[in-house]
Amino acid sequence: AGILKWQKCFDCGQRFHGLVNVAIGWAAWKTYLGRPENDGMRSIAMGTLGKALRANGQNTEALPILEANLALNRRYWSH
Repeated sequence: AGILKWQKCFDCGQRFHGLVNVAIGWAAWKTYLGRPENDGMRSIAMGTLGKALRANGQNTEALPILEANLALNRRYWSH
């Protein structure tokens, strides 16, 4: 299942959207927050939250999350 459980419904296959997408993004982030910052799933969860906030028009909230995620990606996975 991996990251797919945070992206679409297993019952109908529809991608999450709106406030449900934001709630799922927060759930993903809270699930992986305790892992080391160089953990791939933690980075994906952070990106999932940032993208969900942005897609829901919450750009002010999304920006610092997306910037932090970009910094982590540059630090650990730019090679």
